[in-house]
Amino acid sequence: MSGSITMRGVRKSFHGTEVLKGVDLDIAAHSVVCIIGPSGSGKSTLLRCMNHLERMDSGLMLVDGELAGYTEHAGHLREASARSTSLVRRGMGMVFQQFNLFAHLTALQNVTLGPLRVLGMPRAQAEAEGRELLASVGLAAHAAKFPSQLSGGQQQRVAIARALAMKPAIMLFDEPTSALDPELIGEVLAVMKKLTTAGMTMVIVTHEISFARDVADTVVFMEDGAIVEQGQAERVLSAPRSPRTAEFLRHVSHAPRLVQEEP
Repeated sequence: MSGSITMRGVRKSFHGTEVLKGVDLDIAAHSVVCIIGPSGSGKSTLLRCMNHLERMDSGLMLVDGELAGYTEHAGHLREASARSTSLVRRGMGMVFQQFNLFAHLTALQNVTLGPLRVLGMPRAQAEAEGRELLASVGLAAHAAKFPSQLSGGQQQRVAIARALAMKPAIMLFDEPTSALDPELIGEVLAVMKKLTTAGMTMVIVTHEISFARDVADTVVFMEDGAIVEQGQAERVLSAPRSPRTAEFLRHVSHAPRLVQEEP
């Protein structure tokens, strides 16, 4: 998997409310894409549709030019088998707003669980690579600690290492700093910025506009379930063509940072 994503006409509703309204999106392999917009605009749902945590109501997604999550029969799309979907999802690491670590496992055990159970990696190799990953996110000294013994920023960095342990071609980040105290945000963003040089495709839902300016190749602005504007990051953030994008950027540049949740 090289990591390109193509989405066409993606729609998704919850309880009669349409939260994605025919989204078209192209993400080049090895690029960094930041998705911004107000809470409730559909950003997180779009990300969850990418790795099939949410089933699209209609539309399609291609990964490296191949249908992902669906198969085609006589011109009609059908949901792919669980095994096929699992193979696609395996190539996508995802880091959530909440850390979702297993509380009864140490940091190292959280990181090695996937390689051991899913990839069938020998334990010695999984633990060696797990320690390397924890070191890469600044947690070499915390391998034996349980999540309750770690700060929120440290837990999120374990979650990043856990996703990387599966050797994904694509990394998805769903507001990875939104649940953190302000003083812990920088350490997670620093790890993510380091990852942008690793050559993976990265799709990041974020409210951290300065971070998006620093790392993104492309910025996508969403509102009310649709893409309002997308393009080269510096152009969108410095000279947006949509009045709504400009209004949003003015608002977030002057507003205090708030923890925001998106359905």
